Amino acid sequence: MSMKIKSMYILVSSLCLSFVATVKVYAQGINDPKPLEDVVKKTGLQNSSNIGTLAGSFINAALSLVGIIFLVLMVYAGVLWMTARGADEQIEKSKKIIYASIIGLFITVSAYAITIFVTKRF
Repeated sequence: MSMKIKSMYILVSSLCLSFVATVKVYAQGINDPKPLEDVVKKTGLQNSSNIGTLAGSFINAALSLVGIIFLVLMVYAGVLWMTARGADEQIEKSKKIIYASIIGLFITVSAYAITIFVTKRF
């Protein structure tokens, strides 16, 4: 493998890990949750303790990650095309990446719309 491909894999892997590794952190040392409930009510946010909301949040984060990967692929394909200097095989490679990225984005947006529809209804 070339160094360029290895660095691309490392970049994508680190982006994936940075989004997947985020978890909820609860305040330690608070025995009475009543003050926290008052703060939540004042902010207008809801307590996301049910499994549906938690699953929806996870799916939303995963779909956002896919959107970021789409953006990175589109920028990579654009740079590849702009630096082709007339090389037909490099232009075709960048076109294939753009087409695949657009199809992936369409699938992701469809999945996002279905997820929003299902989580809002139930």
